[in-house]
Amino acid sequence: MIQKSALYIGLILLLASCSVTKKLPAGESLYTGADIKIKADSSIKKSEIERVNAELAEFVRPKPNTAIMGFPYRVWLYYVMGEPRKPKGFRTWFRRKFGEPPVLASRGVINANTKQINVLLNNQGFFRTTASGDIIDKNRLAKAVYTINLKPQYLLDSIHFETDGDTSVFGKALLNTQKRTLLVKGNPYNYETLVAERNRIERELKQRGFYYFRPDYVIFKADSMSKKTKVDVSVEIKPNVAQVAKKIYYINDIHVIADYGDLRIDTTNIKQTNYQGIDIQDPLNRYRPKVFADAIGFRHGRNYSSRFQDVSLSRLINLKNFKFVKNKFELVPRSDSALLDVFYYLTPQKHKSLQAELSGSSKSNNFNGTDIAVNWRNLNLFRGAEIFTISASTGLQFQVGGGANAINNSTYKVATSLTLPRFAVPFIKFNPTRNQSLPSTTFNVNYEYINRGNMYRTTSLSGSLAYDWSQNSTLRHTFTPLSISYVRTFDFSFDYINYMIMFAPQQLGTILDQNTIIPSSIYQFFYNPRPTKSSSFALSGSIEIAGNLASALAKSANSTTEAQTLFGVGYARYIRSDLDMRYSKTINSKIKWANRVMLGFGLPYGNSNSLPFPKQYIVGGSNSIRAFVARGIGPGAYYASGDNATTFLGAQAGDMKLEMNTEVRAKVNDFIQGALFVDAGNVWMYKDEVLYGADGVFGKDFYKQLAIGAGVGLRFDFTYLLLRFDLATPLRKPYLPEAERWVIKDIDFSSSDWRKENLILNIAIGLPF
Repeated sequence: MIQKSALYIGLILLLASCSVTKKLPAGESLYTGADIKIKADSSIKKSEIERVNAELAEFVRPKPNTAIMGFPYRVWLYYVMGEPRKPKGFRTWFRRKFGEPPVLASRGVINANTKQINVLLNNQGFFRTTASGDIIDKNRLAKAVYTINLKPQYLLDSIHFETDGDTSVFGKALLNTQKRTLLVKGNPYNYETLVAERNRIERELKQRGFYYFRPDYVIFKADSMSKKTKVDVSVEIKPNVAQVAKKIYYINDIHVIADYGDLRIDTTNIKQTNYQGIDIQDPLNRYRPKVFADAIGFRHGRNYSSRFQDVSLSRLINLKNFKFVKNKFELVPRSDSALLDVFYYLTPQKHKSLQAELSGSSKSNNFNGTDIAVNWRNLNLFRGAEIFTISASTGLQFQVGGGANAINNSTYKVATSLTLPRFAVPFIKFNPTRNQSLPSTTFNVNYEYINRGNMYRTTSLSGSLAYDWSQNSTLRHTFTPLSISYVRTFDFSFDYINYMIMFAPQQLGTILDQNTIIPSSIYQFFYNPRPTKSSSFALSGSIEIAGNLASALAKSANSTTEAQTLFGVGYARYIRSDLDMRYSKTINSKIKWANRVMLGFGLPYGNSNSLPFPKQYIVGGSNSIRAFVARGIGPGAYYASGDNATTFLGAQAGDMKLEMNTEVRAKVNDFIQGALFVDAGNVWMYKDEVLYGADGVFGKDFYKQLAIGAGVGLRFDFTYLLLRFDLATPLRKPYLPEAERWVIKDIDFSSSDWRKENLILNIAIGLPF
């Protein structure tokens, strides 16, 4: 029966294909793709042959029409409605939206591809390799066949920088660049590496002041005749290169035009201000001169450096005060001149703006919702490029995946921030000629009110002072010496208190006593190395110390059994550290493998037995372990009893966290993506057994308490918005008896009871990580 069905489907597709070919222009054939046949030398490894085959299959053009089981259905849709009669009619729209014009076979394209294959393989060191191409045409369906006679790849042997005895400053500088050469003995010969090496040499010489040096002045001489499958490379400078390219240039005058392009300003007779050797033209007196002195790395009399040029432009752009930033160098007109005048032309932004925003959000605790915000911003509050913002927002969040027990939140928030493009401390000075980027100082004050369904309400008031700076292009630091939050929880519902009395009386006192001051200091780092073509890696971490200063100021309790207070309110003391590692690998143009590992550790001490609730870790939800609802597992093997546990308890959190996620993402087309994923992890209490008992405390058997889930995902990419649907089911439930925690054997998609209990649909915005 199955064989007959397949035969019928094949016949239908064959007939449809015939109807497509009949619509083609006379004498033309439909291009169906290419076959790559490699006849390799016996010394070439199989893995290398497979790599070359895959690369050539991706390289050859054109790409055939989209097809299902060989049937070009989009070409069929292109022809099915007939020729459009109007340029903007329904047929034209239908063709453009659903159809696809036929890709026709071409002998000229095959010949061009053959030449390009020869060039590509020769550039990769497969010297003496030859390629040929042909077309096989059957019933107006044409296929290209490329035959490659692959010879062994040549490897680099000796690398020598040749200066012809040049002992000048330039000759010494050129030899010095060899220390960081990209040409390594034993690596394959590759033309792209030679191009990158040429650009590297130019970059290093320009950093040393050789302003007029160009990458095309560098030539490579390769000798592949003296040794079998090995290449000796000599790096040289073209003969007869002008002496201006071999001369170090120095900075003369530095000019800043702060209102460039403003037609309202009369530029005649404008008085210039000279500050630290920089001539500043600011007719409206919008900026303090120090702004430009901090941003511009050049100084009079110093040698030119492309690094200072790039860094100065980056700093000026990152001030966010200028719409356009242009830079120009002019040679001082003198016969023996080695001096450059520097000009910066700045077009200001509009400094004040009022903006309303409507946004959607997705959080790790399964809350999705909308926010309406009004933001006011001033980009130059005190004439020092300070950015001041104040915003007011309100929103509704709906808990997805909670079933009948889902919670609806309403939030109201007012937030203010002031960012200064410098360190606002007297004992740290910024050196614009050394530091890579401008540091910043940010003051924040926020107030938030949350109405948490029919459970309770929370208000919080917080403030912080933070310093942010980049060590280089890959490493950024943030130090918050002072962060203080006051959190007050009140108006508990009768149902909530009644549930706690019945099912979790040991937690009642802790949850009801949620008025807390959290004073802390935080250090964070963000390491993002430049991604390669096939992979990317990111690492971030933080350490937070809370309560030490408060302890020195606190009023001691009247008895040893009472906790210390600050202004009559209890405060938290703890050390918390986090680490987040992410790695992704591109398998091919359509498949990507993404991974994440998160570690969190909190050490409460002093008058704290656990981390304060806002600082505790949770797992589960749309951005975490997707087979469990947010706060649906942990800590450890603890199980929240009662039908309304996820609604009323809502406190399954811990002082420690381990979470691991892996996901294979497949691109179906530009609009639809699919995914397969596995998530694992849990949270634990560090030492406090009062809330969750001994099952919730971290121990040597923690790995036996890991929750594991898996699922499939479907994502719709609307360019500015990615809507995500992830359907997951538990594979391991840590709260079951130890011998029964693996539940793979219980999977039964045909059972409605099993589906209701085990299938979790996560609806979210954006990728989970």
